Amino acid sequence: MTRIALDRVAKVFGHQIDDALALSRDGVEASVIRDQTGATVALAETTLNIAAGEVFMIMGLSGSGKSTLLRLINRLVEPSGGCISIDGTNINGLSPTDLRTVRRDRLAMVFQGFGLLPHRTVADNVGFGLEVQGASEEVRLTSVADWIARVGLDGFATALPHELSGGMRQRVGLARALAAGADILLMDEPFSALDPLIRREMQDLLTGLQQELGKTIVFVTHDLSEAIKLGSRTAILKDGRIIQVGTGAEIVDSPADDYVRAFTDDLRSSGRP
Repeated sequence: MTRIALDRVAKVFGHQIDDALALSRDGVEASVIRDQTGATVALAETTLNIAAGEVFMIMGLSGSGKSTLLRLINRLVEPSGGCISIDGTNINGLSPTDLRTVRRDRLAMVFQGFGLLPHRTVADNVGFGLEVQGASEEVRLTSVADWIARVGLDGFATALPHELSGGMRQRVGLARALAAGADILLMDEPFSALDPLIRREMQDLLTGLQQELGKTIVFVTHDLSEAIKLGSRTAILKDGRIIQVGTGAEIVDSPADDYVRAFTDDLRSSGRP
């Protein structure tokens, strides 16, 4: 079942948006469009289907449009064109109230910079989404205690974020997202700021939780080895366009062009699986 669908979705920043969109539809490169219009095509017309329960990875160099694509899914960034649907509901047309409901109940984000509330304890951060949803104190306390234990933070419920290591703070962010019960997790390079050993621990933690929970995860990364380890499929972006979508094996064995091949060459030269 398709959980997230993008149909010819585009995002242009700047002026002359209609002119930039028209040029983009004709296949004109982003750099040429910027020279002609002054507008930046962050995402060209993109069509994509993400299945329920899939861990879908988004890769690309800085400025390729991967974070824009992620933020379009929950309309933190407004599309310039196209349709975004969640379980068949076009979220472009939702009222502000209905959009807040979808963000509160269906979607959760995990950020590279953790995004924790600095003056709240670990327990209060983990329970923040439930608090926004209006859950009772009893429900919040039970759920928070459960998720703190499941992400390996027993004994740290009363700690403040500045008292935690980077890996521990990211565990809090993950627990907060999962405690709220969202069907969809949007993860924007959540592990890239962590040391390699802690990063692998977080990858293993996410893999174990996903095997149990079966969430739909859209995960931005710049690391092909991470994409292969965590993802069922990966989309590789360049200049706002999807160059290739496939499994890790498909991308490594049959890169679509030299841009994609550069990612796979780096993977091989590093000796990583």
